[in-house]
Amino acid sequence: MSSPVKVSVIYYSSTGTNTELARTLAAEAEKAGAEVRVRRVAELAPDAAIDSNPAWRANVTATADIPVATADDVVWADAVIFGSPTRYGNIAAQLKQFIDTLGPQWQQGLLADKVYSGFTSSATLHGGQESTLLALYQTIHHFGGIIVSPGYTHGSKFVDGNPYGTSHVDSQGQTPVDEVTRTAAAVQAARVVRVAGALKAGQAGQAG
Repeated sequence: MSSPVKVSVIYYSSTGTNTELARTLAAEAEKAGAEVRVRRVAELAPDAAIDSNPAWRANVTATADIPVATADDVVWADAVIFGSPTRYGNIAAQLKQFIDTLGPQWQQGLLADKVYSGFTSSATLHGGQESTLLALYQTIHHFGGIIVSPGYTHGSKFVDGNPYGTSHVDSQGQTPVDEVTRTAAAVQAARVVRVAGALKAGQAGQAG
């Protein structure tokens, strides 16, 4: 039998919304038959900034047991799902810093020919979610990766309305991740695993 698809969910979260999304996507990828790693990128903000927001400090404490992402987590994977809150319509500096450390792997061609997808959250409606995911996907083009977005491939996408990737509006922490967002995550994770599996099988066939 062929080996399962390997999925790395690599994310940054300040106050916990993206942590919840990462765990949801990971669980859904496992349901689809994948072997999954969940990794958080290193926090760069100073303690003074973190302590200014109790939810930020609580999330740092609650996720201390989640391993910090390394380049190996990308190289190992057949598919990588990156996650970041919006920061002025772009990905957070913490995730960008991690991506920027992948130069040696990029130069060796180790980031190419993998499936990539993304998820995000914002405090407000239309708070830069689409531009954040599009900015993330620009990087994937440089990797030589294969972007697998959910698109409008499932009826539920006409409810959550984001074909670029799972997203959630948390209303400054007042709106927890709901069933609409969880359904979006399920659709995205299943599609990522399915496409990565087909790609992996095709590559194995060529090698054979």
